[in-house]
Amino acid sequence: MFRKLLQPFYTTWVASTFFVSILALFPIFMVVSIGDNHRSRKGIYTMIRYWSKGWLWMIGMRVTLKGTPPPAGRYVVVANHISYLDTLVIFPAIPGYFRPLGKKEVSKIPVVGFIYKQIVIMVDRSNVHSRSRSMRLLWRVLHKEGHIIIFPEGTFNETPDVLKSFYDGAFRLAINTQTKILPMVMPDTVDRWHYSAWWKFWPGINRVQYLEPVDAAGLTLDDLPALKEKVFKAMEAELKKYPRNPLSLKVSAS
Repeated sequence: MFRKLLQPFYTTWVASTFFVSILALFPIFMVVSIGDNHRSRKGIYTMIRYWSKGWLWMIGMRVTLKGTPPPAGRYVVVANHISYLDTLVIFPAIPGYFRPLGKKEVSKIPVVGFIYKQIVIMVDRSNVHSRSRSMRLLWRVLHKEGHIIIFPEGTFNETPDVLKSFYDGAFRLAINTQTKILPMVMPDTVDRWHYSAWWKFWPGINRVQYLEPVDAAGLTLDDLPALKEKVFKAMEAELKKYPRNPLSLKVSAS
């Protein structure tokens, strides 16, 4: 009852601070994006990183990091995906510059889509040419720029299980580039912003747990199923340590 009464007021605060801050920064994003090169992308990444930390703190959803930060290096970062908020929490969570792999459809959203296009490597999974081009870009970023972040479940996990089955892409990339995988889990984002409706926000901490990096050195594509299973089991075991919030489950069923 208490949550239902306060939900509209909190949602109004979250939505208004988001749109006002993004619109205020949008001219700067446009200026920084001129050149469309690594330097401009890194500038936009830096702006989003600081903005996301400030905005999440402002709305009562600060990020806390748990576990041992990974050693210096470049990683294929993989994380669970259960909320729209995941795409913002990763900015304060991942140490160092990265580029995400994301869906092309998001780029069509006004204002947000423009910013999205500057840093995300977009893929149309229904198009073979788009998938192969994305893999080439991912390979180049890992060798010349920074980390890659991929949500291996592909879409929101709306099942009763803590994880959906993984696609091969992240693990294929790690093997082809001989790059370590950094698994991490975000157990709280579904309680902060539930996937069932855009307005289902609720304040609280967003914990991010680093897991032990998994080395892909010396592996071949024949090892892909075993590598994927190893990472899946590690993330599944960690997520099971964080019981799902009963309120969140109730929201999902409503």
